[in-house]
Amino acid sequence: MTSHQTTLTLIGGPTTVIEYAGLRLLTDPTFDEPRDYVGTGFALHKLVGPALDPTAVGPIDGVLLSHDQHPDNLDIAGRAFLAGAGTVLSTPDAAARIDGVTGLEPWQTHRLGEVGVTAVPALHGPEGAESQSGAVTGFVLRAAGRPVVYVSGDNASVEVVARIVERTGTIDIAVLFAGAANVGRFGDADLTLNARTAVEAARLLGDAVVVPVHAEGWHHFSETRERLVREFGYAGLGDRLRVPVHGEPLAL
Repeated sequence: MTSHQTTLTLIGGPTTVIEYAGLRLLTDPTFDEPRDYVGTGFALHKLVGPALDPTAVGPIDGVLLSHDQHPDNLDIAGRAFLAGAGTVLSTPDAAARIDGVTGLEPWQTHRLGEVGVTAVPALHGPEGAESQSGAVTGFVLRAAGRPVVYVSGDNASVEVVARIVERTGTIDIAVLFAGAANVGRFGDADLTLNARTAVEAARLLGDAVVVPVHAEGWHHFSETRERLVREFGYAGLGDRLRVPVHGEPLAL
């Protein structure tokens, strides 16, 4: 691997290491072993442990935390990891709850080395979900001479993706949180992209390479990655999809 390559290593669920423009960035830290979570208004069940434990991840320059209020995006071990993780970027709500977090409003940019990290909108459910799901953010990464990377966070809205593309322009790599997360809070409306809406988002994203994450390892992910792969294939977009293998760096 050269410093000019962008790579992604899936640790599990939404947790990845993205190596980009000389930085190592971690998304949504979840390092707990399988367990149940209660007391959050609904029960969540983690089925698969991380491919790497926190000590094996190596040095991290920054954390891209889509939100802090749900344990499938920030679990117990993930919270402990934040203390030594350097810069942590998230929502203003998360910054108010967790010491050391830098909160970004939508479209606000924070510089990390050569990289501009811009917070972009995300909707964690159907229209009006914010009052129950809370604030969530995605991120766009830019650096001179490097691909533009979009990390969706827990976004379920194709319309939000359209607004991001309209404002951002060309996106080269899209890390989409998929899996059709659903705890029944909004009936049949999912909390993240499902296979069908991920295809719709991919069409809006032009020629971007699509990397699905947040699509395995939890009971409330109501669709499999295999379904998503089939859906992309049936839509004629299979060549755009890059499915990561746990613990193995994927060059993008």
